[in-house]
Order: sequence, then structure tokens, then C-alpha cells
Amino acid sequence: MGASVGATKFEYRFRFFFHALFFALGFWAPWCEALGWTRLRTWLVLSSWLSRTGWLSFIGATNAVLIAAIVLVTLGAWLRVWGASYVGVSVVQSPSMHGEAMLADGPYRRTRNPLYLGTILHTIGLSILMPPSGAIFCIVLVWLFQIRLALAEEPFLTQKFGEPYVEYRKAVPRFLPSPSPQVPAAGKRAHWLQGFFGEIYVVGVVITFVVFGWNFNATTMIRGVLISLGAWLIVKALLPRAKETA
Repeated sequence: MGASVGATKFEYRFRFFFHALFFALGFWAPWCEALGWTRLRTWLVLSSWLSRTGWLSFIGATNAVLIAAIVLVTLGAWLRVWGASYVGVSVVQSPSMHGEAMLADGPYRRTRNPLYLGTILHTIGLSILMPPSGAIFCIVLVWLFQIRLALAEEPFLTQKFGEPYVEYRKAVPRFLPSPSPQVPAAGKRAHWLQGFFGEIYVVGVVITFVVFGWNFNATTMIRGVLISLGAWLIVKALLPRAKETA
């Protein structure tokens, strides 16, 4: 796979809009009425299926699905905060690609794309609040989009850094993290507070799931997700922005 299947400049520039669109369609799932598909939340559908197998009671199955979702959104948030703390929030939110320095610290010693991997895990966890068809739609599109974004960045970074980046690509997996660091640390400091606030949306989703999930009220949790998104938009407007590159 190469640049031919990577995201276009338009897709990269408006990647946050595309993510919002995928999530909105996942929650709305407008095709359900036309096709007669269920609009029940994936959480309820999975819990019912697990309880019918006899493995767990319905309450046990509901708790199991929630715990799995909490683990996924927490891992996703951790990867995104960890990655953003090293790469810089202004770069994460920039509409253009950046290559001022080759990053080989923090999570980037184990996976080349911790931010994109975090988004995938977040999406899978969040999808329990969507109808099943919306959940599948959202997960597949977000997953494919992360791959396209990563494939768009690789030729850009190869052109910027040449052979050192080629060697880095050979050593560090594109997505699935290595159990141990695969390259020496470059010595860049992490800016944890900036990373935390820059990723306040995914952090807010974790808090929503942990605090309100045990009420088993998907509507309340969706409101928490929207509040988290609103908080992120406010913080995004206040944080410094990186200068665009050609």
C-alpha cells in the first residue's frame, strides 16, 4: 500500500469534520427505518445475545459489555493523550502535515501512529451507544480513514527525513504496538498538561462511561459525550495553533 490509497490533502485538512460525520451517521443510522433494522443500542443487543448463550445473566452481560467499552475508551484516551503530549497539541490539531523534527519518543517508540490507534479503540468502545448497523458503519469507516491518514503521512515524512525515517518505519509497527520500545529515545519532553487538555474530548468520554455507565442509561451517556465534545471545541479554540506548512 502506498500514497495512492492515502488520504487526499482535502481529507487530511478536514479530517476532524470527517470523523464527526462518521460518528454522527453512526449514532443516527438513518437507513434503519428504510431497511427495517433495529435501532436498539448495540449495548443492549450484545447484552441480550450474551445472556441468551447462557454464559452470563442479563445484568452480568450488561456489566461485561460496559467494562469492555470502558477498557477500550480508556486505552484510546491514554494513547491519544500520551501521543499528543509528545507531538504537541498544535500539531495534532493542525490542518496540514508537519515535519519539523522526527519524533521517536514516548509511544512513538512502539507504534508509529498512537493517535490513530487511539481513535480506533475509542470508536469501538463508543459504538456500544450506537445502533448495531451504525456501530459497524462507524467502526469500519473510521478504521479505514485512520489507515488512509497514516498512508498519506508516510511519503511526506520519508521526503522530509529520508533514510532515518525509512529505518524508523522498518523498526516500529504502523499500528499494533510493540511490547517494548523498538528505537532509542530521542530525548523530547512530554507536555502532559497540554496533551490532557488537547484531548479533553476522549478524556471526557472515559469519565462519562466510568461515572454514568453504571446507571445503564445510554441517553445520559450520549449527553456526556456531547458535553465532552463541546468542552474540546472550547479548548481547541483557546490553544495555540501551529503554523501551516506547504
